[in-house]
Amino acid sequence: MKYTKLGNSDLNVSRICMGCMGFGDAARGQHSWTVDEEHSREIIRRGLELGVNFYDTATAYQSGTSEQYLGRALRDFAKRDDVIVATKFLPRTQDEIENGVSGRRHIENMIDTSLRNLGMDHVDLYIYHIWDWQTPIHDILDGLNHVVKAGKARYIGISNCFAWQVAKANALAEREGFAGFVSVQGHYNLIFREEEREMVPFCEEENIALTPYSALASGRLSRKPGEDSKRAQEDNYAKFKYDATSAQDGVIIGRVAEVAEKHGATMTEVSLAWLLTKVTSPMVGATKLRHIEGAAKAVDLVLTDEEIAYLEAPYMPHPLAGVMAQNKPANARKKQVWSTGDQKIGG
Repeated sequence: MKYTKLGNSDLNVSRICMGCMGFGDAARGQHSWTVDEEHSREIIRRGLELGVNFYDTATAYQSGTSEQYLGRALRDFAKRDDVIVATKFLPRTQDEIENGVSGRRHIENMIDTSLRNLGMDHVDLYIYHIWDWQTPIHDILDGLNHVVKAGKARYIGISNCFAWQVAKANALAEREGFAGFVSVQGHYNLIFREEEREMVPFCEEENIALTPYSALASGRLSRKPGEDSKRAQEDNYAKFKYDATSAQDGVIIGRVAEVAEKHGATMTEVSLAWLLTKVTSPMVGATKLRHIEGAAKAVDLVLTDEEIAYLEAPYMPHPLAGVMAQNKPANARKKQVWSTGDQKIGG
């Protein structure tokens, strides 16, 4: 395994991050294909053996059971200081808004819930999961800053956002003396490269780490067209994101298979080796031992410039899909409130 700094932090992370959305009690979550605690522990333990020290979960994953499984496994198989743990929080609920729960109070409640689930006194990276159009960003940043000052999180990151949102939020954080975002977790892979328009160059300029999700496009970049899996059959959200562009994506997937055959490697290795030329640490979900084993091998696979160009050439622009397509105010004429005071950033 190889390691690198996570953006403007002092966190030394493995080039592969294990995404833990596939862990948790399926009866308590949004996914029917998640694996139980016994199998989750086996996968986490194998990841540790392979040198993976970076683990990403969220309180939203299977009603907190993903956090619980991860926390118990790391407590049994690793020393706390040897691993980098990230988790995420969701926006305020409508009930919280109606009852006057502030953004800061919401974040304090969410981090405390996550720490209880994980059985830890802090996380290394606390991630703003989905942009909250109903809460002033000043309140979000103030809450996150207090979490950092309290020692409950070492750094903060953000997910599912536009580059302009990160830029303005970090500018506000700098002005107020708050902690700023050191990482961005967006939707980015070989068949969905819209992050390259704004986010990738912005993060390169600002030394903000890219830790993308859906690194293998929900398995589409790890198997030839026509091959199937339980997740492919049951993951309707992934179908929503990718089925509409399956024809144009299929050309790229075919090229991944060609390059993999040339190297005597798997398609997983080739797809991730490409992504590793672009980002800090892709988040790779694993529900089988071979998933994390293939991801770890990708770190050592070097693609030539010609192979990279060959893989990229067929790409065509894609419409935004999934959470990013919903990153807009419910009322099209309503603008983001950036501060609770008289002075507002961005109107």
